[in-house]
Amino acid sequence: MSPAGAGSPVAQRHLGSVALVTGGASGIGAAVAERLGAEGATVVVVDRDAAGLGTTTERVGSAGGRASSAVADVADLDAMVGIARHVREEHGGCDILVTSAGIQRYGDVVETTMQTWDEVLRVNLTGVFVAAKATLPLLRASSRGAVVVVSSVQADACQTGVAAYAASKGALGALARAMALDEAAYGVRVNTVSPGSVDTPMLRRSAELFASAGEDPAALMRRWGLAHPLGRLARPDEIAAVVSFLASPEASFVTGEDVRADGGLLAGIPVSLPGQGSS
Repeated sequence: MSPAGAGSPVAQRHLGSVALVTGGASGIGAAVAERLGAEGATVVVVDRDAAGLGTTTERVGSAGGRASSAVADVADLDAMVGIARHVREEHGGCDILVTSAGIQRYGDVVETTMQTWDEVLRVNLTGVFVAAKATLPLLRASSRGAVVVVSSVQADACQTGVAAYAASKGALGALARAMALDEAAYGVRVNTVSPGSVDTPMLRRSAELFASAGEDPAALMRRWGLAHPLGRLARPDEIAAVVSFLASPEASFVTGEDVRADGGLLAGIPVSLPGQGSS
């Protein structure tokens, strides 16, 4: 879904800004890149998936924005420093960092191998640290520097069998709060967005993994959506809209916050009065 029509305040909220988006080859990251581009930002998209990056940059262009891409491992400091240097040389600086790169792996602590633990923490947590470390010098030089970290409701409440993923997202909240305090002196704001279940390729892969024999994974995804009081999964563009707001001057006094975009998932408890529904 595209932002408001051309000429509206929302459509122009990022006019003239430069944004770096990690994990931008698909899902939430791709939707964020498209939204920021449509709202006037020049977007640099980073991911390991070269083909997906090509699709994203095409989508940004089709939405009227400008985008370029870089294939990189977000946890590789040298690579991310090189990308930040290129952004400075090519665009004069950077105003927005959105960290959306993430992976999901399943298992409790006993089942989770050290290799899996390291893999999840490296992408989901170290990748954010590295992207911020490489980009913050540019954001500090901006008059509107903002970092938006895509986290998850599983930072606060989680399902079974997601030990590594939940740990990585919980740590992201602490890291973002620490950055918010440290970077306030430079005028850089840092916030997190915590989505509930979002219809992304990552969630579809999970549905394929856990669907019962003969079950349509799409049906399982619909059941997951029903767990949210709004009765459905989120769309990536709905999360992108929240990211866009937090990255914009409209949120100029918002920092150190976590915004849940979870369809009411964590608002309730699984107890109801007789005759009042099942949630």
